[in-house]
Amino acid sequence: MSRILHLINTQLRRDLAACRGIARLPLRTVCCTSRKRAEVSSDASSVLGKRWKDTADTVVIGGGCVGVSVAYHLAKGGVKDVVLLEKSELTAGSTWHAAGLTTYYHPGINLKKVHYNSIKLYESLEAETGQAVGFHQPGSIRIASTPVRVDELKYQMTRTHWHPTPQFLIGPEKVQELFPLINMDKVIAGLYNPGDGHIDPYSLTMALAAGARMYGAQIYNPAPVTGLTPTSDGKWDVQTPHGTIRANRIVNATGFWAREVGKLIGFEHPTIPVHHQYVVTATVPEVKALKTELPVIRDLEGSYYLRQERDGLLFGPYEKMEKMVLQDSWVRDGVPPGFGKELFESDLDRIMEHVEMAMEMVPVLKNANIINVVSGPITYTPDLLPMVGPHHGARNYWTAIGFGYGVIHAGGIGKFLSDWIRTGEPPYDLIECDPNRYGKWTDVPFMCAKARESYGFNNVVGHPKEERFAGRPTSRPSSLYELLKDKASMGFHAGWEQPHWFYKPGDETGYKPNFRRTNWFGPVGRECKLVMEKVGVIDLTPFGKFIVKGKDSHKLLDRLFANTMPKVGLTNISHMLTPAGKVYAEVTITQLAPGEFLLITGSGSELHDLRWIEVEAVNGGYDVDISNVTEDMGVLGVAGPNARKVLQKLTKEDMSDAGFKFLHCKPIQLAGFPVRAIRISYTGELGWELYIEQKDVRAVYRAIMEAGQDEGIDNFGTYAMNSLRLEKGFRGWGAEMNCDTNPLEAGLDYFIKLNKPADFIGKAALQEVKAKGLKRKLSYVTMVTDDIDPEGNETIWHDGKVVGNTTSGAYSYSTQQSLAFVYLPPELCSVGQKVEVELLGKKYPAMVIQEPLVLTEPTRTRLQKKAKSKA
Repeated sequence: MSRILHLINTQLRRDLAACRGIARLPLRTVCCTSRKRAEVSSDASSVLGKRWKDTADTVVIGGGCVGVSVAYHLAKGGVKDVVLLEKSELTAGSTWHAAGLTTYYHPGINLKKVHYNSIKLYESLEAETGQAVGFHQPGSIRIASTPVRVDELKYQMTRTHWHPTPQFLIGPEKVQELFPLINMDKVIAGLYNPGDGHIDPYSLTMALAAGARMYGAQIYNPAPVTGLTPTSDGKWDVQTPHGTIRANRIVNATGFWAREVGKLIGFEHPTIPVHHQYVVTATVPEVKALKTELPVIRDLEGSYYLRQERDGLLFGPYEKMEKMVLQDSWVRDGVPPGFGKELFESDLDRIMEHVEMAMEMVPVLKNANIINVVSGPITYTPDLLPMVGPHHGARNYWTAIGFGYGVIHAGGIGKFLSDWIRTGEPPYDLIECDPNRYGKWTDVPFMCAKARESYGFNNVVGHPKEERFAGRPTSRPSSLYELLKDKASMGFHAGWEQPHWFYKPGDETGYKPNFRRTNWFGPVGRECKLVMEKVGVIDLTPFGKFIVKGKDSHKLLDRLFANTMPKVGLTNISHMLTPAGKVYAEVTITQLAPGEFLLITGSGSELHDLRWIEVEAVNGGYDVDISNVTEDMGVLGVAGPNARKVLQKLTKEDMSDAGFKFLHCKPIQLAGFPVRAIRISYTGELGWELYIEQKDVRAVYRAIMEAGQDEGIDNFGTYAMNSLRLEKGFRGWGAEMNCDTNPLEAGLDYFIKLNKPADFIGKAALQEVKAKGLKRKLSYVTMVTDDIDPEGNETIWHDGKVVGNTTSGAYSYSTQQSLAFVYLPPELCSVGQKVEVELLGKKYPAMVIQEPLVLTEPTRTRLQKKAKSKA
């Protein structure tokens, strides 16, 4: 081992000495007179070797593989006047030293599309541009060496079968056949992706740059951005030492400089560089003797990747969070001037545990000579996912930052952003990468804690309903958090803490993740029974909440939403659509007073939805005032057959069915506090949502709990609410509907008013969809399983073929069976149709049924009244 240490340290000193220092241009003051501009343009031409452009449609800032891919796709897509500005040289930053891994695999659903599009681009890029890219596709294998890892691979298989991604679950013999140098002692199974591999990041970037230029884009370097000034008409003045460019929009793709570019316009982007190390060996005789290139392996328990590098090996570990290193000084002090193609000092001790595990798994490493250790910065966000798309709070400011895996994301993200910019809407749902998922609550301590956790959890088992606890709670906990935190298993929602389920004596408490039913299964059933038979209270404070008012408020909302606007004192469910007729958002709308509307959306959609509304208001010139009151108001949900009795004890308002009708809203006094009550409940039971000033939430909650003692009142959480809403056939945004679905196939016809006079966004597209007919439809299935339930994104089979996917699922405690929403071809949507749902590698019989499984309280009440009138 001392020989390895000596070799590493010697090589590292040589590498550092070779790449110290990058020349940087001195900054110059930019003048706006035509004479000075001409002089600057002349100076720029001499420095840059090309004529300087004063205007551009899009300026991409950053010349790593992601930024160059954005420029390439925009130019290829027909956008004229695309300019890319790179502060030093292309690939400087994280791209040049990346290990270059490419994989179809992603544990999420939407990012599989990004990976797929990247690989398909890389396969054809050399032929298109004439530039070699050094793309190797020997495949990859994720190694499972424990039973729970095998479950994880099975879980991922059912989430992949309905995608075009090639992926196979293979046994030990096949693993050894594909990777003959592996020690089989611990190998139980593997997840094999043919077509995976690695690419040379430098060559990839240069090929993308060649393609961008070929299609008309201009690339300027060295051209550091020194200032960004928004103009009154939504454009940007992009200032550089060579001159200023007036751009219709800007895209921040600056890697670990993202925070510094963001600060130019007042943003503190939650990105932070982390130290990542990988090791390269000299020629290994056993590797050189192979006739075919080894597939990349990822030892999940060892938390490292390993691939062939020429006739040697390259392996890179992800050390545990207590050992990994953040470059937090760059957050505090900024990136050192001139840093671009430098490396950090290596620290072999930090990764020695993983080195030893790699040597055990691939024994030929024990005798290999290590010739290089690369320790460089890569950028992390708190949740490890990049920030991609238009940013709330600044018109025409887009981000493509926070890439921990920039090489595999570059091609797909470049296309995704280009398509969005060109068409005005995202080409598919990618909300998990929305830059607006973060807010002011994402402070530096939270960011550092989460980045450390995310890096250390790179290869942690990916269970359903995963929770990660570093950095929590944030500065945004609900007013009830302190009261409830020791009574419940908390979930994290956009900075908020919200109870998932509550403990009782005898329960196994805490977070116990599992691929099968686990410790929350029984308690959630208890909570569902509570709501169905008595009365429960749930904290709904994380809802996003906006007030829209003003002379044009009705006109604006009529343009944005496909439903008609509710009258004063009434509430409805409405949907914002994209120009292509996809479901951008689902919102509960209440008209509080003439021209004043309260809009409620999900916690994860707060700024996602607000940005869309504000952009339309500005672009359409509407005279409105839009305010975000999310943190000003707490929300309590009270639901169950005894809800009316409990609330009536605390108010003089008539809470009877005749006095307070379904989907009506009233300001009331509850226990002496002002409350805005809406008769609505996502559980489908008798219930109200109570909107309360934050300072009064705790007092109102206590009053409700005390008043409901005789009625058997208790708390319930979001897991029970999800089961109850599924029983009632209620759709959920992000599951049954999103930017991949239109409202007609999602069964939202009731809320879509194609005959309303207003020309709402997406109306024409939806009329065309309706005329052509649907290619798939949302259906409702029940199934009998054993100790597992669907949760969404599982594969649906019929006659041995993949025919669709689930969108969400749960156990129905009311009917003692599993149920799910599924998308199926129209010919398989008839009631009684039998299909199969794949769960952990097993196909369970399922049957399409008439929805809902359980009638909602308003429907039951209406039918009871109707029956009485006939009696």
